[in-house]
Amino acid sequence: MPLSLSKHGELSRVQKIGGPEAVRKRLESMGLTAGVNVTVVSEINGSLIVNVRESRVALSRELASKIFVDAA
Repeated sequence: MPLSLSKHGELSRVQKIGGPEAVRKRLESMGLTAGVNVTVVSEINGSLIVNVRESRVALSRELASKIFVDAA
């Protein structure tokens, strides 16, 4: 399922990142790679704040929909 559908506080594992090459590289530069655990911390004005690799990252709902996760 896309990260944009994950619930607040739910631990998920990134399975794959979709979208154009530029989008994938941008997300990878923020630490979002396959196999990484992520947790949705909050949602503000349609953007998601997620914990990834001991950092917090803000993602638009559009970007979050390109990150596919499953329960960790």
